[in-house]
Amino acid sequence: MKAIVNVFLKNGVLDSQGKAVLHALSSHGFESVKDVRVGKQIIIELSETDENVAKEKVAHMCEELLANTVIEDYEIEIQA
Repeated sequence: MKAIVNVFLKNGVLDSQGKAVLHALSSHGFESVKDVRVGKQIIIELSETDENVAKEKVAHMCEELLANTVIEDYEIEIQA
């Protein structure tokens, strides 16, 4: 089973990386881009067979280590 975790800054948190990418895109002629947010994706291979248990375990991983929940949100997708 595979878990895909997308971690991204919460709305309202300044995304300096996103601003740098926005500036670079504008410099390359992509003026129609209004905003950019940069995040990270973590792919975890699990030996778990129960999707609900897997999602619960990965959520615990996110809360403990993978995301800084003060400034970041995350989404979990479980693939069989």
